[in-house]
Amino acid sequence: MPQKLSYARPARSPRAHPGRVLVAALAALVFIVTGFGWHSIDGLISGIERIGDLGLGGGSDGATDILMVGIDSRTDAHGNPLSKTERAMLHAGDEVGTNTDTIILIRIPNNGRSATAISIPRDSYVNIPGIGMGKINSAYGSTKELARQKLAAKGVSDAEADKESTKAGREALIKTVAGLTGITVDHYAEVGLLGFVLLTDAVGGVQVCLNNAVDEPMSGADFSAGVQRLNGAQALSFVRQRHDLPRGDLDRIVRQQAYMASLVHQALSAKILANPSKLDALSKAMGRTIVLDDKWDVLDFLKQLQDLSGGQVRFETIPVADLNGTTDNGESVVRVDSSAVHTYVASLVGRSGSGGVTPSQVTADVYNASDTSGLAGQVAQALAGKGFRTGTVDNWSGAPVSTSRVLAASTSDPKAEAVAKALGGLPVRAVPGTPEGAVRVVLAGDYSGPGSAAGELFDMSGSSSSSSSTATPVPPAAPIDAGQNGPKCVN
Repeated sequence: MPQKLSYARPARSPRAHPGRVLVAALAALVFIVTGFGWHSIDGLISGIERIGDLGLGGGSDGATDILMVGIDSRTDAHGNPLSKTERAMLHAGDEVGTNTDTIILIRIPNNGRSATAISIPRDSYVNIPGIGMGKINSAYGSTKELARQKLAAKGVSDAEADKESTKAGREALIKTVAGLTGITVDHYAEVGLLGFVLLTDAVGGVQVCLNNAVDEPMSGADFSAGVQRLNGAQALSFVRQRHDLPRGDLDRIVRQQAYMASLVHQALSAKILANPSKLDALSKAMGRTIVLDDKWDVLDFLKQLQDLSGGQVRFETIPVADLNGTTDNGESVVRVDSSAVHTYVASLVGRSGSGGVTPSQVTADVYNASDTSGLAGQVAQALAGKGFRTGTVDNWSGAPVSTSRVLAASTSDPKAEAVAKALGGLPVRAVPGTPEGAVRVVLAGDYSGPGSAAGELFDMSGSSSSSSSTATPVPPAAPIDAGQNGPKCVN
């Protein structure tokens, strides 16, 4: 008999993101300074470091797409080293790095009424222009180092080589994100480690909620269960914890998005620009820690966002094919299917076409009616990697079946057809009494599509792991928003 697998439908909680939430404060600032007085905002942004020639788009597709990056840096926005006190507060150590451990693509329609923030796991294994396959958080640093070596070999000064190679690293990350998501990046924003702390303190801290108490010394995370308010240094520990979490890096995305939502809400309610001391702290923090592209007219952009003052910000994460993937060299990576990511992102940003069904709109139950242990879990994972949401994953308890099929209210149900196509063209069977829109996959001994041993063997997408038995199903969780109902409790 097949081994029983049972996955509960995810509770309404944020999804996880690996890396540091350094960019969360900037995201909040971009979203929330509307409505407080434009004369104050002009002074607020005047000290921000600006950079140019990054190969950015122009927002010609009816939206502004912003790449927000949290960089693991021990310097400020102007390249000045952090003090020993600051490094100690950040649990940062003395090593110098340029990994981009937080990567978020934020899409804001030109009507300024809503925003979708799409997190990209830092270990996503993707194609990096000029380098090849690698973890996405290495695109910036690896490209920078290669460019620096070439410039140094030509006799370019250290200062100029650092400037030009940093620009090359940023460009490589922008191109990598665009290639993965299918979205042209219009603007670029970067925040370092210290920025997260300073900007968080400037808004008066934020509330978070933990399901359980934690004490993890490597990140400095030491918190009780339940709702609590964190200052900047505490919040950095909260979002940096990667050990002792049930879903590892994905639970870090959960924390990041929950924290960002809370930060947006706090900044909305704090009336920062009406408080001279908070405004001064915010201005100094932004000037020291934020980098923006020089083509971005932030003041004009903020004027488009007045309708965002209600917190209409939705947080999502790209679909993950395998959280515990490995490369041929044994490197641990997060496997993603680029075509599935394209489809998923398109559905989030309204590019699905007229009347079309996209994976993020479909929840499929998956049942194992075969003698292959664990098949339902593997197929559920394959569907999640293609952007579908998965519900019940279990053994089949109905009448015996000899052929695999997708069950729905009718054979022409578009959601059932989408799932059937994704699984290699399974037949759709109508079952009287099935609720409209419900989709159930029943896997018999003949199944050879995605998630099966045969499917892994002939997978040409590069999304399968080296061992199908170790793949980790990652069903997409419900999105969160920056509403007014208090912090979401997370792991």
